[in-house]
Amino acid sequence: MPALLTVLAALVASGACAYHRSSLRTWAVALLVTTCVAGWLFGAHAGMWVLLLIELLITVPLLLVDFRRGRISAPLLKAFAKATPRLSATEQVALDAGTVGFEGELFSGKPAWSKLLGQPRPLLNAEEQAFLDGPVEALGKLVSDWEITHQLADLPPPVWDFIKRNRFFGMIIPKTYGGLGFSALGHSAVLQKLSTMSPTLASTVAVPNSLGPAELLLHYGSEEDKSHYLPRLAVGEEIPCFALTGPTAGSDATSIPDTGVVCKREIDGVETLGLSLTFDKRYITLAPIATLIGLAFRMYDPEHLLGDKEDIGITLALLPRSTPGLEIGRRHFPLNIPFQNGPVRGKDVFVPLSTLIGGLAMAGQGWRMLVECLSVGRAISLPSNATGAMRGAVVGTGAYARVRRQFGLPIAKFEGVEEALARIGGLTYATAALSRATAAAVDRGERPAVPSAIAKYHATEWARVVAGDSMDVHGGKAVQLGPKNYAGRGWQAVPIAITVEGANIMTRNLMIFGQGAIRCHPYVLKEMAAVALEDPKARLRAFDDALFGHIGFGISNAVRSLTLGLTCARIGASAGDAFSRSYYRRLNRYSAALALSADVAMGVLGGKLKFKERISARLGDVLSYLYIASSILKRYEDTDRPAADRPLVAWSLQYVTYQIEQALDGVIRNFPVRPVAWTLRALIFPLGQRQTLPSDQLGSKVAELICTPGEARARLAEWVYLTPGEHNNLGLADALLADVMAAEPLERKFAKAVKSGQLRSHDHAAQIDEARQAGVLSEAEAGLLQALHQRIADFVAVDDFDPAELAAVQHPERLAIEDKDDNQQAA
Repeated sequence: MPALLTVLAALVASGACAYHRSSLRTWAVALLVTTCVAGWLFGAHAGMWVLLLIELLITVPLLLVDFRRGRISAPLLKAFAKATPRLSATEQVALDAGTVGFEGELFSGKPAWSKLLGQPRPLLNAEEQAFLDGPVEALGKLVSDWEITHQLADLPPPVWDFIKRNRFFGMIIPKTYGGLGFSALGHSAVLQKLSTMSPTLASTVAVPNSLGPAELLLHYGSEEDKSHYLPRLAVGEEIPCFALTGPTAGSDATSIPDTGVVCKREIDGVETLGLSLTFDKRYITLAPIATLIGLAFRMYDPEHLLGDKEDIGITLALLPRSTPGLEIGRRHFPLNIPFQNGPVRGKDVFVPLSTLIGGLAMAGQGWRMLVECLSVGRAISLPSNATGAMRGAVVGTGAYARVRRQFGLPIAKFEGVEEALARIGGLTYATAALSRATAAAVDRGERPAVPSAIAKYHATEWARVVAGDSMDVHGGKAVQLGPKNYAGRGWQAVPIAITVEGANIMTRNLMIFGQGAIRCHPYVLKEMAAVALEDPKARLRAFDDALFGHIGFGISNAVRSLTLGLTCARIGASAGDAFSRSYYRRLNRYSAALALSADVAMGVLGGKLKFKERISARLGDVLSYLYIASSILKRYEDTDRPAADRPLVAWSLQYVTYQIEQALDGVIRNFPVRPVAWTLRALIFPLGQRQTLPSDQLGSKVAELICTPGEARARLAEWVYLTPGEHNNLGLADALLADVMAAEPLERKFAKAVKSGQLRSHDHAAQIDEARQAGVLSEAEAGLLQALHQRIADFVAVDDFDPAELAAVQHPERLAIEDKDDNQQAA
């Protein structure tokens, strides 16, 4: 027993060092000292000397650096070099394209929360706020989504003129080139507000400010091209599009069949060096009206007119619409959200080399250019449009659920409706925090490749959930399309966002963990870089440092996972206040679990992990939800920890931490090497899965928040277009909710009179008049209730149409027959 106690003491000392990530030297000293002290205290003298001998045999070779490198690291370096799959050129470009922000801390197993909380609070500047309050508000008065989607299948001319004149297309263009020069947060705020007016409008404005000619010119264009094109793009004098997607390659630029062959042609009597382009593109937003077409293609030089290389690689060019042979096809019709979208084609289209974006120096660098610029589309445009739609759902659904009554109660009081309302409120809070976090990362100068993929995937997926819940709560009100329906088009728009900028299936299964595991891991990239070094001594030194850092990292995460699992994450220093501290501790636990399970998956499966997409996707889910949870906590801190928001914060954090445990469980249950899976479960879930979905009681609190005017609802409704107007049903809903809540005491007094039998009329209007005559209501009160009930009736009403109004194509001969029939009936 004394010897066993001595061994246990040594293990505890080792575990403590691993938990706190002590250095190798500190661990060795702590281990030896603990063994000596424990052996002396417990009287295990013989056992102590045996254990000390074993410990010295382990620690001394590790502490003798030259011996360790020559006898341990060198053989492992050879094995690692053989086992590690080589990255393709496209994979390497993707890895090099982004930067690592706080997501790297989440992959560390021990996040430094001070780094997150020390980031500046993202705020709009005065110009951006003035733009939201001025031109954006004014634009809202011009917009009728029903006119856009049903009558015109396009933005009306006054709207086109307004967005061009007010430089909505120039938000990312610096002021020096005539643009607005907005921050990423300002850009996001505008898109969120536009998306509450019309999905078509938001998509139209988003595209020129996302991946396209302006973004590419800013990063890679010559000063001459910038000075020429950017001012014209800013004011809509040029309308841009970017042609990447093709019928067989989708958004995989590395597989596009479109070609540009270097050749010479005689142009106006002058022999000109240029490209013969053959391409077939589709799903190109703004193509039908574009005057400037960005084009991605693979460039070849078979005659070696430029050099020795024949396959130059993916290249980008900028073509005027007037280019001979360039064909803009007819329009696509994306799910009744009629933003301008269509195909672009060309066969043997000759253009001079001056059309290359970035000139000859950037020929063959198109994939890198695209990957570096795609993060803006993923980090800003799509998450912002999704967030705006979700904020609009909070406003409209919350108001409708409170105003619409059945069985004598607002439907918001029914538990089934509360469940949907809680999801709408909680997921909107989480998505708004996520969208703001990625915009803030861009504004800090980061290139958030992994967070942008997380934001794109989860914002659009949760927008689908919220849109579905909104449809369910509204019922027939949302099914019947027409000017009064503010939910139906949002439901139709959801699959578009999920599909573009890389389909969500691809984003989740291939990108998030595929990039995150290497970019965010503190040692994997260092090990891979060490293997690539040419100097043998430098290679061995770098590999040894990374290897033993990685080993210590893995042991630490195993110990931290087990310890935090056994204590249910109730120990350890943490950030936050009394309300949020437990959530930080839970994230500490899940961070260690992610790092451990990712290391095990990469170590055991190696290159096969690339083909285990579902395991990779679940590990990506863990990273995603950790990032979202950190965004929620940052948002809570940035708003000065408002007590009113705590139900929303608690619901969203409980929801995402539950999803983390489900994803980890999915990895373990499906891990192909079962003994490894059993070990992982013992380390990660020593007491089983503990996290549950938010309680019904908490859900009821969230539902109440979004159905009641107040500061929490107002924060959720930030950047929603709320000015009441003929075509702004969300604004009407918000104003009606406030008036309905203000009239509740009056409604109770009226309902009491009806219930008591004091009023004998059956017609609602007659009852109010009877109440006025009986003195139950004053003249003013009766008038107020009458007007309010009429507004409620107008709000819950749905549209109906003459059949001819719904015809997609107006046939003159049919209209003539209908007119004749109408005249005969009238006669």
